[in-house]
Parts: sequence; C-alpha cells; structure tokens
Amino acid sequence: MFFKQFYDKHLSQASYLIGCQKTGEAMIIDPIRDLSSYIRVADEEGLTITHAAETHIHADFASGIRDVAIKLNANIYVSGESDDILGYKNMPNHTHFVQHNDDIYVGNIKLKVLHTPGHTPESISFLLTDEGAGAQVPMGLFSGDFIFVGDIGRPDLLEKAVKVEGSSEIGAKQMFKSIKSIKDLPDYIQIWPGHGAGSPCGKSLGAIPTSTLGYEKQTNWAFFENNEATFIDKLISDQPAPPHHFAQMKKINQFGMNLYQPYTVYPTTSTNRLTFDLRSKEAYHGGHIEGTINIPYDKNFINQIGWYLNYDQEINLIGDYHLISKATHTLQLIGYDDVAGYQLPQSKIQTRSIHSEDITGNESHILDVRNDNEWNNGHLSQAVHVPHSKLLETDLPFNKNDVIYVHCQSGIRSSIAIGILEHKGYHNIINVNEGYKNIHFS
Repeated sequence: MFFKQFYDKHLSQASYLIGCQKTGEAMIIDPIRDLSSYIRVADEEGLTITHAAETHIHADFASGIRDVAIKLNANIYVSGESDDILGYKNMPNHTHFVQHNDDIYVGNIKLKVLHTPGHTPESISFLLTDEGAGAQVPMGLFSGDFIFVGDIGRPDLLEKAVKVEGSSEIGAKQMFKSIKSIKDLPDYIQIWPGHGAGSPCGKSLGAIPTSTLGYEKQTNWAFFENNEATFIDKLISDQPAPPHHFAQMKKINQFGMNLYQPYTVYPTTSTNRLTFDLRSKEAYHGGHIEGTINIPYDKNFINQIGWYLNYDQEINLIGDYHLISKATHTLQLIGYDDVAGYQLPQSKIQTRSIHSEDITGNESHILDVRNDNEWNNGHLSQAVHVPHSKLLETDLPFNKNDVIYVHCQSGIRSSIAIGILEHKGYHNIINVNEGYKNIHFS
C-alpha cells in the first residue's frame, strides 16, 4: 500500500493519498481544489487517481472533491448521514453517498465508513485495512475533524458561522457519543487527522502530524472526561470566534463552486479596492501606502485575511510578484478567485510607534484590538475594546484627528488595525509595539 500525507501550513490542513500498488488505483482523502500535487505524486508512483472521499462539509477551505470527479472522472464518496437542509447539494456524476458501516474498496484497500458526528452532523471517518498485504485488522483512521492530535473538533461552527441555532450543544452531545463509540478500537490504530496546530477547527491542536488511538486515550482530554455535562461545557467554552470566511466556505462546499483554474494577477493603479500589504510588519511600518492593511504572508495569513474578505468584492495585493503569486494561490484554496491586481511596495508614510513600557495610563484614546477572552482576562481601564476582526464594520468613538494608541497582545494584530484605521480615515495613530503583555501600567 502507498500512503502519503499532504500538509498545507497556511490552511493547517492535512489531506492524504493512498494507493493499492497491486491494482494501481489511488484515492485522495479530503482533497483541496488544486489537484496538481496529488496527480504528480500518483504519476511518480505509477498510480491512477480513481477515487476520492471527504470526511465532512468543510468550513475552513474550499474542497476539491467535485474537481476530482469532473476533471479525473473518478468515483467520489461523501457522507449521506445528513438531512436535506444541511447535506451536500449539486453533486456531480460518480458521487456515492455513504453511511455508517459501508465499505469502500480502493483496489485491495478497504475503508470502513464510521459515522462520527459532533463537529458536523454528517461527519464520517474512514477505518483503513490493507487487505492486499493480508491484513485482517485495521491499520488506521482518517479522522477528519473528529479527532485531532491532542484535541477534538469544535461543535459550534454551524451555529457561529452558519447561524444554525442550538447546533453547538447538539453537536457537543453527538461528539461525546462519537468518542465513546471508538474507545474499543485497538490502541495501535493510527490517527490521521484533518488539521494540525494553528487551525481554528479546535482549541489546542497539536503540531505532531499523526498519532495513535492509544496515545490519544492517554493524553487527549476528550477521552478521559466521562461526565457528559462537563464534557459539553469544556468542549463549547472558550472556543475562538471563527473567521468570517468560514460561512462562505460552508456554502461553497455544500453547494459547489467553479472548478479550480489558476490565473495570473497583473499590475494595477486602482486605489478604490480594499488593499492588503503582504510584507512583514516591520517592512510595513517602515513605509506603506496609507489605508492599506498589513496581512503578512506567513502561516497565519488565511486566519487573518479571512476576517476581511468579502466574496462579492475584488481586492488588491501589495508585494513583489513572487509573494503575490503565492498569496493568490493560497486565497484560491479558500475559494477566493477575485484578486484584481497588485502593486509594488511604496514607502509613502511610516507608522508612528511607542514601546509598551512607555504607556503611562494618561493617554486620552487607547484602542484594544484583542479578542473578547483576552480582554476579559485583563485590560486597561480607559481603553476602548473592538476586536481587530470587527474594526471595518464598527463605528468608533473617536474623532478623525484624535491621537489613538492601538495595542493587541503582542503587536501583530495592532499592525493590521493601523491600516484599517487609516482606511477609515483616521490619521493620528500610534502603534504600541510589544502589545498588552509588556504594558506595566494597570
């Protein structure tokens, strides 16, 4: 059997290619839109991608499951464990809706479908047995967003992102039962999760790419919390707010979107679009175009820019062409195909800054852009609190010419906030460099 994990650090997302070397058939588990890496590896291994399967309707990236069916003429397998409202729509030919205990064969590899709801109602996992090697016992579990390394999938995305009222507690109860349903599987079962550290699909995902069921039973809190009410409270409480693009991802992945097609972004002089500067915050503060928003192209790029994307509006990007090309591709992986153009960096204005320890408490206007949990754990008494993710849509209690001191926890989100405030017409903004953690005044 052939096995390979593909990991995208910007999505914190894992997908998989498995293949039966006796028959030459291969399957992708939870594919992204761009199929080129899977096809290249399959070709190198003498395999043909004949199948693809998906663990659930994703909220954090654009699925490539329909692309596999249409472009590669492959059989695809998705969950049939959902109602008519929340289930898959507009699926192509070769779609198979699978249910609990169904078997899928990829050559001599068997995948048994397990219905493991909780993260979403339709979530399924795939228990793999390599029968081609003579195995009669399963080897591992493609767990999707059911079990992660050190954590489990959050049950509140339907309620918070899609506004399905009451679904958080229902999902948490389902997750409690799903965890119990697999406890009797052998400890040696490998866990192949759908996400790693940095994903908003859980609270504290580990950075290790895989695990075993036995290890998770010993270290993952969800496996040794036996009281249902306590389990539900722990699972739901303190979940971070999902980025705005999650709602669009749910819609795209439920109903479908255009097939993936890479495109070229050309230079533009237009200034009437929301514009994102992809450089480091240090480069941005050294000189930038006023009103442009600094979202560095790093591993947190999608989690940050996802708060500000409107899928009905085009955007511009700023950076060198290599940076623009990579960022455009990454945006396509969350279904955003509307980068209108790019500009080269220009040092028009510099950011005014102050060190955290120089905050005295006498400043008239302080804006705290941290999230609600951080604010509730401690804040400056005179600060105005607006999370950076809500700045674009919030009317602020400041005059346009007020001197505003902006801080987050460590200086990264305040850099984003500077550009948003400029975009809204504020001109006297001072960035508190090291953030709240180094402010000694209280």
